[in-house]
Amino acid sequence: MNMRELQSGSALIYILIAIALLALLTSTLIEPASQQSQTQNATNLVSEMQGQVSLIASALDECILTYPDQDSELTTTQQKNAPYPINPKDPYFTSQSAVPAVATVQDVSGIRCPGNPGGTGATNQNHALIFGGTSNKFMPPPPNQFTAWQYYNGADGVFIFTRTDKTDAYITSALAKLDAKYSACQADVIDASSSAVTISSDTVPGDSAAKTCASGGKCFRYWIVQKATMTPAVAGCP
Repeated sequence: MNMRELQSGSALIYILIAIALLALLTSTLIEPASQQSQTQNATNLVSEMQGQVSLIASALDECILTYPDQDSELTTTQQKNAPYPINPKDPYFTSQSAVPAVATVQDVSGIRCPGNPGGTGATNQNHALIFGGTSNKFMPPPPNQFTAWQYYNGADGVFIFTRTDKTDAYITSALAKLDAKYSACQADVIDASSSAVTISSDTVPGDSAAKTCASGGKCFRYWIVQKATMTPAVAGCP
């Protein structure tokens, strides 16, 4: 073997070493970046969901403080938790000419404020949309990877919830962080990955069954009012 062949072989070894070092460096840089991205996604989702919870809760508070007399003709069948808004799909709406037709879903975006714009008698049957052009309050799009918030006003109290069937690691992390920001009785994460989980003890007017967190996903539930044992039960809570 001559000198030129020896030099060529040595150069090849150095090239291979350089390629290996470059691959190791790339791997080292990419992994933390991926972890950082997951953390940032989780943080953004927590912030988004917490902001929407605050928006909905404050809008409900404004409604009941502004119109505490609500609708004088509501019965205990429609209104389990006065003076909070009744369920958007309640058939009561179809029987009252003073209010718009019943909604087709129980989404938070369809909640109407009882008594708004107030008054007595027939006028007091008005139920203005809490979120819409006339209120200057608008529901933002659902949280990233989640369904629209749904509303429940029934025997258990009043709560809102949203669901996801996505399995991204950052979503699991975000739900854990979000849950930790509230007390155990104020909010909870319901795991329905294996099978559907019933989350209310009764069937409210307009629904055909009790509320459920559908199979194959997870739900985040936030309580506005609690007056009965939580379904599913949470240790230490009513």
